[in-house]
Amino acid sequence: MTGGVVKTTLLNRSDDATIDDLSQRLTEYLDSDQINLVRRAYFYAEQAHDGQRRKSGEPYVTHPLAVASILANMHMDHPSLISAMLHDVIEDTEISYEGISEQFGQSVADIVDGVSKLTHLEFETRAEAQAENFQKMVMAMAEDIRVIIVKLSDRLHNMRTLGAMPPEKTTTYC
Repeated sequence: MTGGVVKTTLLNRSDDATIDDLSQRLTEYLDSDQINLVRRAYFYAEQAHDGQRRKSGEPYVTHPLAVASILANMHMDHPSLISAMLHDVIEDTEISYEGISEQFGQSVADIVDGVSKLTHLEFETRAEAQAENFQKMVMAMAEDIRVIIVKLSDRLHNMRTLGAMPPEKTTTYC
């Protein structure tokens, strides 16, 4: 197999339909206590996003599960996987940074907060937006590279599911 084929396979392998499927895959490289923390984060996110739906009609929690699955493909550490499960909680629910920090620790809260800060900005021009996003990504990388990895995995999953978006909205993700 060539390197390109391996990379493509790894990037496209995010077919964990349930937390049980992902948990089983995580046994390849995480210990049971770490897997249990990832599972707890999933159920925390499921409760936090209760009633929220994706444009496709699926429960919202399918998105953070898919993002965590992308990270599992890279054998990312358990705080990264937990952060993936919680990456939209601060901006989309009533749960605060402090709530995440109390439940999962400051490191996870910092990653989730960093991902949230990379998300929403208003700009007058596309060039201005790209320059500001680049600057923010560099600053986030200086603090914790996992912020960028979670954010890019979030974007990757969003792009994979563009089919559920109206055509006029798809250009904002590209």
